[in-house]
Amino acid sequence: MSGRSLCCSPEGIQKAKKALIRSSLTQKALAEDLGITRQPIGKFFTGKPVDRNLFVQICDRLDLEWEEIIAEPASEPEVNQDNSIDIDALVQEVREKIKPLIQQRCGTMRVLDMTQPIILNDIYISVNILEKITGQQRLGIDELLQQYTSEDFDSFGLRRTAQEPVPGLEAVEEYPKLMILGKPGAGKTTFLKYLAIQCIGGEFQAERVPIFVTLKNFAEAANKPGLLQHITEEAINCISSIRDVLTYGKALVLLDGLDEVREEDSNRVLKEIREFSDRFPKNQFVMTCRIAAKEYTFEKFTEVEVADFDDDQISNFTNNWFKDKAVKPETFIKRLKENNRIKELAASPLLLTLLCLAFEESGDFPANRSELYKEGLDALLKKWDAKRGIQRDQIYKKLSVQRKEDLLSKMALTTFEGSEYFFKQKVAEQYITEYIRNLTDANTDEEALQLDSEEVLRSIEHHHGLVVARAKGIYSFSHLTFHEYFTAREFVVVRQSSEEALQNLVSHITEKRWREVFLLAVGMSPNADRLLLLIKEKIDFTVADDQRLQKFLLWVKEKSLSVKLSYKLAAVRAFYLSLSLDLDLNLDLSLSLSLSRSLDLSLYRSLDLSLSQSLSQSLDRSLSLSLSRSLDLSLSRSLDPELKNLLQKLRDQLPSRQDRQEYEKWWLANGKAWCEELREVMIKYRNIGRNWQFSNQQKELLRQYYDANKLLVDCLNSDCYISREVRQQIEDTLLLPIAEIKQCQQQS
Repeated sequence: MSGRSLCCSPEGIQKAKKALIRSSLTQKALAEDLGITRQPIGKFFTGKPVDRNLFVQICDRLDLEWEEIIAEPASEPEVNQDNSIDIDALVQEVREKIKPLIQQRCGTMRVLDMTQPIILNDIYISVNILEKITGQQRLGIDELLQQYTSEDFDSFGLRRTAQEPVPGLEAVEEYPKLMILGKPGAGKTTFLKYLAIQCIGGEFQAERVPIFVTLKNFAEAANKPGLLQHITEEAINCISSIRDVLTYGKALVLLDGLDEVREEDSNRVLKEIREFSDRFPKNQFVMTCRIAAKEYTFEKFTEVEVADFDDDQISNFTNNWFKDKAVKPETFIKRLKENNRIKELAASPLLLTLLCLAFEESGDFPANRSELYKEGLDALLKKWDAKRGIQRDQIYKKLSVQRKEDLLSKMALTTFEGSEYFFKQKVAEQYITEYIRNLTDANTDEEALQLDSEEVLRSIEHHHGLVVARAKGIYSFSHLTFHEYFTAREFVVVRQSSEEALQNLVSHITEKRWREVFLLAVGMSPNADRLLLLIKEKIDFTVADDQRLQKFLLWVKEKSLSVKLSYKLAAVRAFYLSLSLDLDLNLDLSLSLSLSRSLDLSLYRSLDLSLSQSLSQSLDRSLSLSLSRSLDLSLSRSLDPELKNLLQKLRDQLPSRQDRQEYEKWWLANGKAWCEELREVMIKYRNIGRNWQFSNQQKELLRQYYDANKLLVDCLNSDCYISREVRQQIEDTLLLPIAEIKQCQQQS
């Protein structure tokens, strides 16, 4: 019997006939069902040889195990041992014949809203591989958290991994049968296309013939051909040669998108792949699939995972993307480094592409980041599959895209409020159960709901990659950015900015980790007036009950009024507040409020700043050698003669900076008295430098007050929708004592 043909044993024929009756089919109906002629069906039921692939298809339809009914074991085609075939010459011949096909199918890429395809080699960046699947690590939440500090969450989000990745090409060389798993948009298909192009171009495994199979197309092909038949039909000009290449183990078989196969085709395709790889074991196989798509088992395949882009890969991709374009890659990288949350998204090749497209339009990222993130979420929730004509099987039919977003919002807020960046699978499933039980016609059986929640969680990871496994049984949002976005969305969209929801949100105004949530909530609000007023009110009342702090704010107000400058009073108040608190002379708040960016040219070079630097340096021994320079700067200005004389006397008391030992000796003996004398001069002549004698608790409260006001100003400048009246009301009363604010409110 030919190696490509199988026939039924007498016992097998009897089993097949019983199966036909059990399936309520006739031989004619079976042929029509399989989309083939009656001839092979007739041969099958009479024990005559039938093409191997058709034989297996018939058995699958009759729910029979083909190995149990064949007349003799299937055998591999015998390799011609007499060297009558010059396989190396044949490989080169086939490579030349299929080269145009490979270049056409794999040489370009086009994703999302690209207006035209781009050459793959012009944009491709080397892929890195993790040899241990992230979601299969046996780690606890505490162990995962040990990989981060609080600063790391700001810098890296959730994309840090303890594994050392290996280059993708090395992994392919090392493992003859490779299953590459990855999140949606991780670059799996692009990597497979790159392998095909490199191979056909002689740059990688030039001794092999690349065979690229889109498994979705194979599964949906007319007449449901076997995998070998599908491959040979696509390489129509070298059918017999392809078989020889496979027989001699000279092919690089690239099977793309196992997760894209429809549920009804899944079992057939899985069988075909297993049998094909067993039949031609000497070939190199690389297959791709989304993480969490299915519990597929390919015993002879090694599973690896595509790693997120690192900083070098992001930079290289950017350089390739913006090459010869009006927008320079350096500009993109600079803006990316300035915004860690956006940079975190760039670890995904798909989202990095989206960022490049958005940046190319205007030369910058949108000021309202919630719009940018929504576009990224739309790409993962809808566009990425739709653009490629992929229809996923909906595990839970009642979960529309909006329902999924609402579910993710609920999960996000609950976990974010509890600082749960990582959460157990059972906890996530419980959140899902609580949500879906309230949907119309939801199953009321608890066991069924539990099973549904497991499938929904897997679906969200597999289809969209928004929630991902970080270890066995432990999940997180794929990006901290999305965790924060969905948290904000719960307040604004799901709870529709109700008074209770907004009050809940503003209760977190002094917590640093909520900063991005506030910016996003303001950005996605149709009208942010009420939210911003509540933020302002909450900030003001954080220091309202402390009389010393209120007295300090009154001084800030009075000092600002005494300075004749053309800036907003709130900007000047911010300057003196930061100056008095010695907040690293941080003028961000002033600059944000200023109508003119020249603020730093007058206030920053002002006498008050120079004197404050002098006092700060005199109180900090480590800076004392810079003290005379600050005083020299003060003396260089146009001063009141009496003030200039007093400052000159203080300057003359300082010993030479050349002799550090002598300087230290003098400072120990005279430093404290000298500082107090300088302070008295500053208070008398400039009304600055007061020793407010704040307790540590008051200092921390003022720091929170300052940072919260900085956040409020950033919200105002974030391209949110706010009425002119409310904006003016907030700016006019910013950094004022509570009594002054109430007075302003009574007057308005």
